[in-house]
Amino acid sequence: MLGIVERFKSGLSKTRSHLADRIRSAVSGSGLTDGVLDELEEILIEADVGVQATETLLEHLDGVRAGPDKAIAIVRDELLRLVTPPSETSTDGGSSDPPTVIMIVGTNGTGKTTTIGKLAHHFHADGKRVLIAAADTFRAAATDQLAMWAEHAGADMVSHQPGADPAAVAFDAISAAKVRGADLVIVDTAGRLHTKSNLMEELKKIARVIKKHGDHLPHETLLVLDATTGQNAIVQAQQFHRTIPLTGLILTKLDGTAKGGIVAAVCQELSIPVKFIGVGEGVEDLREFDPVEFVDALFG
Repeated sequence: MLGIVERFKSGLSKTRSHLADRIRSAVSGSGLTDGVLDELEEILIEADVGVQATETLLEHLDGVRAGPDKAIAIVRDELLRLVTPPSETSTDGGSSDPPTVIMIVGTNGTGKTTTIGKLAHHFHADGKRVLIAAADTFRAAATDQLAMWAEHAGADMVSHQPGADPAAVAFDAISAAKVRGADLVIVDTAGRLHTKSNLMEELKKIARVIKKHGDHLPHETLLVLDATTGQNAIVQAQQFHRTIPLTGLILTKLDGTAKGGIVAAVCQELSIPVKFIGVGEGVEDLREFDPVEFVDALFG
């Protein structure tokens, strides 16, 4: 059975072969020549690194005439720089005035509900008492699925009847968390198309109602993105961020794509940090994003 680190590397195997291994092959001959830089541009674009991140990386490499080993080191360091946020952005699930409130948003099909269950497990394993707010009241299946995850993760859950006001569920969950001494509230929200203004306005309402418990709430608003959608993920993030300020991103299904360069693209183009990445179906396969670990898994 693979250990956690080995599973992480295995989950990135498609991106490693499509991005890092091709980069290694491209520079293995004469290093960073003009022809190699052109080939690197093609590799990076095909891996969904994005035009902006690719141009930034190539600008730092242009004019360098390094041999193969040095060339790999330079490319690796530049990718690391691209995916590293400008400051510490860890989500540890703790605050000086508990409970910490994390609001989860996203479109349908991104793996949002499953991600919430894995987040609950992640924080519970870290010793936190977790409560899940089932504020996706439009899908009974979502509440049922969350209930199973809550039981599996050792978390509490607050839900209302189907069709109830999602904002009321979020408010009541935070109230319950205070009474029960919970450290963390994870608020689920209904999946919605970023192009539907009425549904996006509902997110604003949920956030406003949460703020009745404190102007500083929610502590985090995290958008779940499906990495397999490539550049469309960036469009989604931009639209959500205009509606409700995002504090971070969760990229799921990185194991299902050879285009994991989208991590660099979102870091470069959105200025919103990646907080967690999903690299498999297992409960341990949602990992807090570590730039060094990510790049090492590609080039190690």
